[in-house]
Amino acid sequence: MSGPRVGRMVPAAYADSGRRALRVTLGAAAGFYLFRYGLDRPVAATYALFAAVALGGLCRIPGTGRQHAALVLRLLPVCWLLVVVGTFLSVRTWSAVAGMFVVGFALTFSAVGGPRPAGAAPGLQLLYILPSFPPYDPGSLGDRLAGTTTGLLLLALAEALILPERPPPTYRERAAHAARSAAHCATLLVAPPYDLTGADMRAARETGRGLRSLFVPEAERPAGPGLRDRALAHTGLATRALLSRLTTLPAAPDGGPGPAAAAVLRSVARLATATATRLTTGADGPPTTAARDDLSTARAHLSAISLGPPADVTEASGPVAGGPHAPGTHAPGGSPPDRPLSGLSPAALRRHAAVLEVADAALAMAAAAELAIAGRRASATAPPGRFWYSGKRAPVLWWHRAYGHAGRRSVFFQNAVRVALALTAARLVAGVGTLPHGFWAMLATLTLTRTTMDETWRTIRLAVAGTLAGALVTAGMLSAVGTHTEVYAAVLPLSMLFAFTVGPVKGVGWAQGLFTLVVALVFAQLAPATWRLAEERLLDVLVGSAVGAVFGLLAWPRGAHDELRRASAELLRRAAEIVVATGAAVAEGGAAVAPPGVPGHRSLRNAVILAESAYTQFQSEPAPFGGRTRGRMLPAVDWQATLMAGHHTLWGADRLLEPPLTVLGPEAAESVSGLGDRVAGRMLLVSAELDPGSDTPTAPLTLLDPHLAGFAAEPPGAPRLYYATESWLASLMTDLSRIARDAPEHDDENRTASSAR
Repeated sequence: MSGPRVGRMVPAAYADSGRRALRVTLGAAAGFYLFRYGLDRPVAATYALFAAVALGGLCRIPGTGRQHAALVLRLLPVCWLLVVVGTFLSVRTWSAVAGMFVVGFALTFSAVGGPRPAGAAPGLQLLYILPSFPPYDPGSLGDRLAGTTTGLLLLALAEALILPERPPPTYRERAAHAARSAAHCATLLVAPPYDLTGADMRAARETGRGLRSLFVPEAERPAGPGLRDRALAHTGLATRALLSRLTTLPAAPDGGPGPAAAAVLRSVARLATATATRLTTGADGPPTTAARDDLSTARAHLSAISLGPPADVTEASGPVAGGPHAPGTHAPGGSPPDRPLSGLSPAALRRHAAVLEVADAALAMAAAAELAIAGRRASATAPPGRFWYSGKRAPVLWWHRAYGHAGRRSVFFQNAVRVALALTAARLVAGVGTLPHGFWAMLATLTLTRTTMDETWRTIRLAVAGTLAGALVTAGMLSAVGTHTEVYAAVLPLSMLFAFTVGPVKGVGWAQGLFTLVVALVFAQLAPATWRLAEERLLDVLVGSAVGAVFGLLAWPRGAHDELRRASAELLRRAAEIVVATGAAVAEGGAAVAPPGVPGHRSLRNAVILAESAYTQFQSEPAPFGGRTRGRMLPAVDWQATLMAGHHTLWGADRLLEPPLTVLGPEAAESVSGLGDRVAGRMLLVSAELDPGSDTPTAPLTLLDPHLAGFAAEPPGAPRLYYATESWLASLMTDLSRIARDAPEHDDENRTASSAR
């Protein structure tokens, strides 16, 4: 928003801004001149110009020109509806005000649909604002719609054909590359020396980082509520988990993975390769069903070995004929075993648990990728718990997304209320006070209101200064040129090109000043104008800025900063509840498993959704005054690790509670329950640090348990389920350590996020 630093030229930024400015100028000017001078239809000329400027210059729709063009064409019916509604509601001030609140809220709240609806919302707001002012003239509706349609079609044509850009890699391509990286890692782990080199591990981590939304262009992020977008986001998350687990896989105890574990890793490599091919080729490529079945079989074989009888069984001998003994039993005629029920060493079982987690991540990745490619046709092959959205139609998923954010804790809801109230107040002031060109005041409110009071105030100061400078230049120009409209007609395209090139790069002050000149050139061609037009423009901007400042102060003035802190703390509290319940269920052999529907953990899933939306907005906001918030550890927080802790809690709990559950021995059950309680306790401590209450102790607390040696304990006779649970809890502790520690390894990532904001 503030542009580059003084003295620093950014040729790439000017090139991108100039490309977009040229398209907007051609689309807007062509429509304006066609109707104003070719057909002598000034109303249609006004709507043609402002429609193109609204969706091309005043909003920032992410993506390439051709992606912009496609979105503009899809939004054309919405634009018609807004012009019609605005025209008929302008009959009375109260009806226009009421319509402004409804339209303002609905369009701003549409940001729940992803970056493209969010980027288009301000432009769509303008297409309601423009016709909602007097004169009330339904007879001109035909001209208004004709101008709007022509302006948008010319804009779409210019976006698609003028200086097309090379599109960046899609998220599917990124996910396919990450899947190939996972296949490479899995292949290396089954061949001597059965380990990954430092270069391989760094490459895998870097590939996984490339799937984070922070490093993906907005237009390519799978952020929509539809099935394919949800599945593609799930694919990226599962692929990141797979890469992480492959790079942290414990070393083989005897120098080799063993036949069964090696078979699983080879199947993982094949499935990852098949998934990459499927993502690359799309619907025309071969499905991953055969590779998934192969991995499921290999996984079941390894799981059976881990749960086998307490004989001297090794992986080489395979499963004992007749199958494993019943859970919780030991060999007939002997005392309780002093080693795990399968006869394998604790180190082998620990590695088996890690390999099985690798297999689970690979299966989740493949199932999600299949959903992302085939949509509802692949729903039958998707596990219903983790992929709850499979098989559901788009309206249901849209309703689910909107309902999940229909509350005051959602930043999307907060932004919609803030903008709707500000625009409603601006429309009321403009209508009651009969401001000349009152829609300029509403446009100022729309474009200058930010999600934090700090940024709103800073933006308003720059905008008022820029508008004042632009008004002075405009007044001089109008006084010098007078009524010579041919001069204004000749200068308009050049001024638009300059304004839409320089304004986005230099910042809001330049943008407002240059736009003041542009609108003066437009209105001087529609009706005789004097220097007082510049005065009216300045007055309207001052009124709109004041309204924006008031509602920026009254409605959630801290934006996502406080909301992210609260949402993350709530996420960890919900996760702590599930950790305790899951540990108890595993310790009691499933006796404490919750009723059907609860294992999906809807409350935690909703907490993750709210935290993710707050994190998305947080990345676009500057730091508050002084860089301080109520959260004592905010500057050191790795928010991505907080979100991953929520996802890991959901996935691990669902996987561990799949029936049938093994009955643990007394020592193993006590160990699992104790570890779960301790991890949950640390989650609560971190949540209290993120969101301290009025009576939260202020004394320094040790957020990480210094006595977690229990993770290395080996209870006699512990089955594989114990080691799987231990592995899950250890991964959660890793997430907590990233959240709570200002670790050097996260400094680069934090600096990257800060610069992006």
